Amino acid sequence: MNLLLDTCTLLWWLGGDAVSAEAAEAIANPDNGVWVSAASIWEISIKQTIEKLEVRGDFDAAVDEDFDHLPISAEHARLAGRLPRHHRDPFDRMLVAQAQSQGLTLVTRDRDIMKYDASLLAS
Repeated sequence: MNLLLDTCTLLWWLGGDAVSAEAAEAIANPDNGVWVSAASIWEISIKQTIEKLEVRGDFDAAVDEDFDHLPISAEHARLAGRLPRHHRDPFDRMLVAQAQSQGLTLVTRDRDIMKYDASLLAS
């Protein structure tokens, strides 16, 4: 299984906070690919800069060492812009578009994301 972590799930995982047992097992399984989107790194960086988020530990090193990186492509941008308006957050819309176009299972507990036609795993 190839997973894409939404931003909150990424932060919870790295911070040692609780995720569902099924999500924890899937993320920890070495047979699974676990991806982090450039959109999540961008969102976290913005929130850190405006002091809306404090991340414990060396976030950059953990993301670089523990996860595969998913860049944002023009295809992702087009698809995100064309998604139904179930969710207004552009970062979350990008994650849905990336999961759909790359065949990834999006790990989230965001109810608005769950309205999209995408492979999902509740975190």
